[in-house]
Amino acid sequence: MTKAEAHSGGPLSTSEAGPGAQSSAGGAVASLARFGARPGRSRPLSGAEALMWALESDPALQSSFMGVTLMDGIVDIERLRWRLAEAAAELDVLRRRVVDTPLDLAPPRWELDPDFSLDNHLRRVSLPPPGTRRQLLDLAASVYAEPFNRARPLWRFTLVDGLEGGATALLAEMHHVLSDGIGAVRISASFLDLGPDDGAPRSPSRSRPLPAGEAETADLSGSAGPIGWLRAAGGAVGPIILANAAATLTTAAAVAGGLSTAVRSPATGLAAVRALVRQVGPAHPARSPLWAGRSHAHRFDALSLDLGLTKLTAKTLGGTVNDVFVTLMAGAAGSYHRHAGVDVDELRVSVPISVRRDHQAGGNAWIPARVLVPVGAMPAADRFAVVAERLAAVKREPSLGLTDTLALAAARLPRPLLLLLARQQVGTVDFACSNVRGAPFDLWVAGAHVEANHPMGPTAGVAFNATILSYRDSLDLGLNTDTGAVDDPDLLVRCIEDAAGELFALA
Repeated sequence: MTKAEAHSGGPLSTSEAGPGAQSSAGGAVASLARFGARPGRSRPLSGAEALMWALESDPALQSSFMGVTLMDGIVDIERLRWRLAEAAAELDVLRRRVVDTPLDLAPPRWELDPDFSLDNHLRRVSLPPPGTRRQLLDLAASVYAEPFNRARPLWRFTLVDGLEGGATALLAEMHHVLSDGIGAVRISASFLDLGPDDGAPRSPSRSRPLPAGEAETADLSGSAGPIGWLRAAGGAVGPIILANAAATLTTAAAVAGGLSTAVRSPATGLAAVRALVRQVGPAHPARSPLWAGRSHAHRFDALSLDLGLTKLTAKTLGGTVNDVFVTLMAGAAGSYHRHAGVDVDELRVSVPISVRRDHQAGGNAWIPARVLVPVGAMPAADRFAVVAERLAAVKREPSLGLTDTLALAAARLPRPLLLLLARQQVGTVDFACSNVRGAPFDLWVAGAHVEANHPMGPTAGVAFNATILSYRDSLDLGLNTDTGAVDDPDLLVRCIEDAAGELFALA
């Protein structure tokens, strides 16, 4: 299926949410006055946000992510629109756009979109028969490849029907510059329900206006019960590569400038400098001779792993679920190379490390860490031991708190130089992995039961991104592959399945 088919009157019937799809709540909800929308506050982008925004001019480094949610029923789009209208009225982040300053004399700012309309962010499409999973994933990759309109808030939902068995799907895409917290968590909480009859439109008079500033400072740490879990654990299915362009600022002046505000003692400062150079300084290029090419073409695949078996494997081997997942992907990467007749001992993976030090929603509090992992032929238990030790070591790096300072400085570099340095940095990474914690109970979207939710993280210059999201008793894996790098995505999927079987056998 081509992008033209997905957005024309041809094989794929597309219906943009507009006058013909108005809800019983009052139509397109372009005006949010009925929900008590409040004026928002302008603020500059953070260092990480400004850096990602600056890198956006290179399509290979774009950092949006998508959740492919599979449901076994029909979504009530009117109910979904109502929920999103309420959320947009209460949460400024859904109505904010990035506004560049003239001549880039200052960092870009978040400003409210004066022409905000849900019609620009929610649409409905139908798959042509037979409506297979492969058709859905190809459509999702096509939608994902479309750039965001930079003059509007950077998120969009696509509701897909026409799947086999009367199923539906929701493609929820967001640019990570919105944040790894408040955007994904609040948007998730705005349309996920705990039962098939939850989330029915309420009277506008019953819509609770949030106190001033609550949308930006709400503390989720004390939440309890299913709804609290949903809001606190929604997390970001965000990019794993924050583009280590800040890494290139390894001159003495740049490092000293970052350290002056981040460390308190010479000993700590020296350790941080050394750790910073290890993580974001110059490194050998990515080591795969097979995955050297890059393109703007994406292939999506979706798999599911047994969560209970994964936990049992982690417990048996003395590690974490994330250790199991990265070991699995390292084994799959090595197997792919051996099938192609190429022997590689190690590859470099990028994994996210949380540096959040508070319990508030909002902001980007993830940084990338580059880790060499063993991929050669070896017992799975031995591979696990090495991966677990190296991941534990990188989490102890004292440089983790310096990234935003350096990112803000990097974002101020001349754009051509920044893109060149960023390309050099992502060129040191072979693939990316991320593990996101989700809800352990059933969820619904506007009357339709959620069967699975596969997160598609950005490739951002690497061969593929593999992200898992826990849901009920499953780990839903989303695989976003750059087909310019990996010329046989089906083989990669089979290698992942085989590596999972080998690793889980240890339990």
